[in-house]
Amino acid sequence: MSNKPEPAAVLAPPRYRSLSGSTLKVLALFAMLVDHTTKRILVNYPAFTRPLYTLGETPVSWALLFESFGRISFPIFCFLLVEGFVYTRDRRRYGVSLACFALISEIPFDLSRRLTPFDPTYQNVFFTLLLGYLGLCAYEHLRNRPALRVVAVLALALASMGLLCDYGARGYAMVLMLYFLRDHALAKTALGSCITTSTWRAGLAFVPINLYNGERGFIRGPVLKYACYAFYPVHLLVLWQLRLALGL
Repeated sequence: MSNKPEPAAVLAPPRYRSLSGSTLKVLALFAMLVDHTTKRILVNYPAFTRPLYTLGETPVSWALLFESFGRISFPIFCFLLVEGFVYTRDRRRYGVSLACFALISEIPFDLSRRLTPFDPTYQNVFFTLLLGYLGLCAYEHLRNRPALRVVAVLALALASMGLLCDYGARGYAMVLMLYFLRDHALAKTALGSCITTSTWRAGLAFVPINLYNGERGFIRGPVLKYACYAFYPVHLLVLWQLRLALGL
């Protein structure tokens, strides 16, 4: 009998589950690129911020549409992090990789966001994912010490706020929620959308998430794996250079 864990539960009927983990990752990377390009570059041009139409009392521009699409990236990354935690053969290496890229990405993040190599007021999203991952590790490792388990999980939540990480405590809560409700598709979709209330458009991420087929997909081996990690700091450096070149 195989001890391999079952894929995360999703809402789509089996015949419509067409997205592998690799496809979700590429979608999330593309959405992130659109989001950051919009915030760093496109919002500086009136053609992108000029309202196209009004939805209720909200003026809708290209910038808003692009940013709305970009918001789906973070919940997908959290979902894939949980799947990686469940399936990885080496949790220590996984955690070290997240920590290394959190440190590597901080200067590019600050340069693209504030045009300075050091900005302590906000930390990149890898730190949020790392703290969420450590929360999962603490929860499983301390299963026989429930009091210490609660303290560790809450301490990491406080760390996500104290370090001023991207998405903060909401991002940390998203990771843990997706883990706790991994086998409950409707509950995690509903609660995940609630967690993203202040950025409600991120709830749209649960459309592709619920099309997940449980397969790893085409991203295999260390080269492609770390290329996906490296995409984050590299695209931030490119956006920083574009801002300088365009005088933004």
